[in-house]
Amino acid sequence: MAKRDFYDVLGVPKGSSAEDLKKAYRSKAKELHPDRNSDNPNAEAQFKEVNEAYEVLKDADKKAAYDRYGHAAFEGGMGGGRGGHPGAGANGDFASAFSDVFEDLFGDFMGGRGGGGGRSRAQRGSDLRYNLRISLEEAFKGIQKTINVPTSSVCEVCRGTGAEGGAEPTTCPTCSGMGKVRAQQGFFTVERTCPTCNGMGQIIKNPCRACGGQGRVEKERALSVNIPAGVETGTRIRLAGEGEAGLRGGPSGDLYIFIEVREHALFQRDGAHLFCRVPVSMTTAAIGGEVEVPTIDGGRSRVKVPAGAQSGKQLRLRAKGMPALRGGGTGDMLIELAVETPVNLTTRQKELLREFEKLSEENNPEGSSFFSKVKGFWDGMKS
Repeated sequence: MAKRDFYDVLGVPKGSSAEDLKKAYRSKAKELHPDRNSDNPNAEAQFKEVNEAYEVLKDADKKAAYDRYGHAAFEGGMGGGRGGHPGAGANGDFASAFSDVFEDLFGDFMGGRGGGGGRSRAQRGSDLRYNLRISLEEAFKGIQKTINVPTSSVCEVCRGTGAEGGAEPTTCPTCSGMGKVRAQQGFFTVERTCPTCNGMGQIIKNPCRACGGQGRVEKERALSVNIPAGVETGTRIRLAGEGEAGLRGGPSGDLYIFIEVREHALFQRDGAHLFCRVPVSMTTAAIGGEVEVPTIDGGRSRVKVPAGAQSGKQLRLRAKGMPALRGGGTGDMLIELAVETPVNLTTRQKELLREFEKLSEENNPEGSSFFSKVKGFWDGMKS
């Protein structure tokens, strides 16, 4: 019986890319696997045919020979690149072809894709997060802070190797440094983490007694952190290499410092601008005057209050706000006036205010306008 064209077997056109071939093989292998087709007596033969086709087409040299000569490329000693009959793996042992897609099908379940454990012997340390609270004044000026960070540091006894006396680990004899071992189970080659080295690819014969073979120990470190002027809540500062120490000599992780600026008793912040609510007397608001206000740099500024100022009126002090974190100048300070009503009046004060009220009926434009609208509303309801 004549052999079918290998491209037809996989269901792909001639000239397909390696990725397309792999996808097609993966689909066919799952579809035709004998374990999933127990009622189909031809399943095993079809599965071997798919495997034979992929075994040739996945190899660049064999594929080139097949594209030029067809099946004759592997008959009569012509050879096919790296040689061997294309079906050599099909007669019983076809694990080499199926292993190319095994991890696509089961990689996550078995603990991730490829990559020998030997490469993961030295593992990078974890990143750490530190929450730092500062005052608004510190955010305005910028400051250098010393923080204590509990973390894993390189073991000084073994210098991070994990072995007594700083000796280098030896290659695991079970997996030959790969970190994984394979076992043949029927049509499948099952790959699992090496039980001897736990996937590290190397073993330590005499673990360091100070760190138990980890190459790092738990301790608290004092770090000096430069907080730039203009930071605000949510600002993140990265200190490269100041995180958790790597395992068995691996690189350290990073330390991320998240800034939280505490609320201030006098100022409210909106980006680079500051707001300050300043009470003024009824007299000052009526006839005008000046009021002294604080600024975030610790200074004082005198602000002129215009005559007839109402509560909620805002006055602006240029460049008296917060500095921009990445340049761009300084924000403003906005002063919101709060006209204060006097309390606990004496008899004489009450008399004077009543007299003032009689004399100022025409001096309350907002009140006159409001009550005029109220009268119109009531008249409208009556009609």
